[in-house]
Amino acid sequence: MDLPAGIREAMVDHAAAGLPDEACGLLATDGAGRLRRVYCLRNATPSPHAYTLDPEEHFRALRDAESRGWRLAGVFHSHPAGPSAPSPADVAGALEPEWLYVVVSLEDRARPGIRGFWIRDGVVSEEPLEAPLEDAESAEARR
Repeated sequence: MDLPAGIREAMVDHAAAGLPDEACGLLATDGAGRLRRVYCLRNATPSPHAYTLDPEEHFRALRDAESRGWRLAGVFHSHPAGPSAPSPADVAGALEPEWLYVVVSLEDRARPGIRGFWIRDGVVSEEPLEAPLEDAESAEARR
């Protein structure tokens, strides 16, 4: 799945702003399944080891996405000092089998890790996240 630079940057910035706790948010896709927007939400249960999406902000994100013809298609959260892989608690809490679960690791703050996963019935499979061609071209043009 393509991960546009703006969405990547927003997730990393939100994760850093949430330190020392986990940060979280939602991802919206268009009808073709392309990531279109990240909604950075408040962690309703601030902790370095857990997150809960703020219900009111979740609802606002849902309304905004639907008003644009998009759908909520994933969630992201950070691991302030751990790897960019789902923890056992993340797997147990993955209740939306059609959602992409993205983990942002700040274990190495100079090089944050971002990985995506499908979690279905406790089975985790990685979804490669790649910079879209236009992002690569833009980066190349700036060199």
